[in-house]
Amino acid sequence: MEFYHLLKKIVQEGNSHARWLNTLSFMENAGARKISKCEHPVLVTLIQLKHAAEEHRHAYYLKKQIGKIDPELCKTYENGELLAPTATRQYLHSLDIKACRYLQDVFNLNKEDLKYAAYLFVTYAIEVRADELYPVYQQVLTEESSKVMVKSIILEEEGHLEEMINQLDGFSSDWQEHADNILAIEKELHDQWITAITKEIAQLNYA
Repeated sequence: MEFYHLLKKIVQEGNSHARWLNTLSFMENAGARKISKCEHPVLVTLIQLKHAAEEHRHAYYLKKQIGKIDPELCKTYENGELLAPTATRQYLHSLDIKACRYLQDVFNLNKEDLKYAAYLFVTYAIEVRADELYPVYQQVLTEESSKVMVKSIILEEEGHLEEMINQLDGFSSDWQEHADNILAIEKELHDQWITAITKEIAQLNYA
């Protein structure tokens, strides 16, 4: 519920809403780039290509939505155009590093296999988060009669989550236990990110 109230505040002010969209766009773009970085030099699956393409498209779609608020806002991913830029940049990066450490300890993988495992578990954690975040955001957009929409992203993220579960089933029979540990790491980082955004929005409201 706290997240819902935070989004209510963000969406009601044009500049903060544009920066929120830009922050989501940055994270989708960072996710797409991480998926591409995890690709094996030759053994690239169709599903990995699909995910990278769709995450890039989400980044583009969210960026384009900013034009419905003000076409002059948030043209780059510079710090002043993101919400809580330091926490935003650290979120995915820290998740990647911590997940890799965990997976290496548990599975003792070579470099290429570790990259693939990180792709599976980190993407799974992000999709679980997206499945929570985007529907709440869409609810707020609908309530505020905003021109901005994220319904198309919600449908694709649900599909991604199913695909990740299928891939994880093939990776390890006890993947869920390890995925739960990765989700716990993600939750801590996500909470830090939301706290940083909440502080920034509170300061804007007092300015």
